[in-house]
Amino acid sequence: MNPGGKFEVQRVNTTPNIPHGIKYSLTLHHKSGTRLLGFDNAHAPKIKRRKFAGRRKEWDHRHYRSVVSDYFFDSAAQLIEDFWKDVDEILQEEGI
Repeated sequence: MNPGGKFEVQRVNTTPNIPHGIKYSLTLHHKSGTRLLGFDNAHAPKIKRRKFAGRRKEWDHRHYRSVVSDYFFDSAAQLIEDFWKDVDEILQEEGI
């Protein structure tokens, strides 16, 4: 595997979906192009929830391989730390 990645970050006006005013997409891809990891808030997440589980207004979420889950944005610094921690985990899983 020869992984690649991409960071896209943009300051935006605050909204109920992006209350911190930072639109972002941080991704790690396999050389085949398959996304292995992603943190973003570019759209409402499609998360399988229990029948009566409430939806969050915030669009922050994480893609870990094929699993999408909520991500609770604390700060840009914490986002970057969480991303690199997960990158290390995936690289270990891939034997890199």
